[in-house]
Amino acid sequence: MGSLAETVATEHFTAILSDMDGTIFDSTAAVVLHWTRIANELNIPPSSILSTSHGRRTIDILKIHAPHLATEEYVHHVEGLIPKLYASDAKILPGSEALIAKLMEYGTPWAIVTSGTNVLVGSWMKVMGLPLPESSVTADNVKNGKPDPECYNLGLSKVFGVSVGSEEFEKIDKKKVVVLEDAPAGITAGKAAGCTVIALTTTHSRAEAVEAGADWIVKDLSAVRAVKGDIGGAKRSTPGARIYLN
Repeated sequence: MGSLAETVATEHFTAILSDMDGTIFDSTAAVVLHWTRIANELNIPPSSILSTSHGRRTIDILKIHAPHLATEEYVHHVEGLIPKLYASDAKILPGSEALIAKLMEYGTPWAIVTSGTNVLVGSWMKVMGLPLPESSVTADNVKNGKPDPECYNLGLSKVFGVSVGSEEFEKIDKKKVVVLEDAPAGITAGKAAGCTVIALTTTHSRAEAVEAGADWIVKDLSAVRAVKGDIGGAKRSTPGARIYLN
């Protein structure tokens, strides 16, 4: 288990799969306002929703607390409102802009893997002024949300251009793929997919990250530095990155 204080140079990684909220930016205050509003409309104590909402799909939360509203149409509607109503209550987390800029510069394959919908991902990244990767996995793309590994398996298939479960998929060295996560459910999902997980303590405690099985634990993405590195040699080179943890 890597500690917060260590400086560790890892081997090259071939791709990065990153959670969005709590990892790239923090919309905790916005989400609290969002769920409080919905809970009040439903006459449900906000705390009953907020205690289990982080890192989970809206539709899965609604299935528990308001099954009659657990539809794609309603989810898209309410999630689309969050950046519009609460943009000022969200903030970019330290290190995320710099890391994304390096990944884009190096051409390192990366994808966002989030419990939010397509609408939410596009809206938040636009509001934050951050570029979208070529690939994203959202709540709209999976049947089972985190902690199920389905989302990260799909993320692997997208960044490597292969089908989940195919012979090519099974040949992926998943330990050379970094998952960036803040929530225990996401950490568990990344580990179940076979990836190396770097956990951020932006929203949860170090103890929770340890319990979820994180390989390395850092404060935020300011402790993660990417340096260009190609995988496979001159004839068959794949853009990758060497990750340093401070």
